[in-house]
Amino acid sequence: QIQLVQSGGGLVPPGGSLRVSCAASGRSFSDYGVGWFRQTATKEREFLAIISWNTGNTHIVPSVNGRFTVSRDYAKNAVHLQMNWLNAEDTAVYYCAISKGETGPLDRAGSYEYWGQGTQVTVSS
Repeated sequence: QIQLVQSGGGLVPPGGSLRVSCAASGRSFSDYGVGWFRQTATKEREFLAIISWNTGNTHIVPSVNGRFTVSRDYAKNAVHLQMNWLNAEDTAVYYCAISKGETGPLDRAGSYEYWGQGTQVTVSS
């Protein structure tokens, strides 16, 4: 069984950058799409981006496109979410998750099979 372990995140001032990583243990990400979501206390879990491990193709939602990027790291069997030009509205718990794309639209949390533990990102001066 695959487990997703997240790292990174933390506190950053407005305009700063952070990276959140998602590492797989138990097996590789092969055949999976790795998605990124975020959630706050007042909002539902929001889809941000996805990367196909096999092809490297990515999709990033317009609201964060140009500031957020997602990449594969073969050496670490991990996926990274790089976040730049952060602002207070980016404050949230960030989650990675994986899906083979067989259980529904990939912008829906319910379509993902395994989840990381979540990482707090706080943007504040």
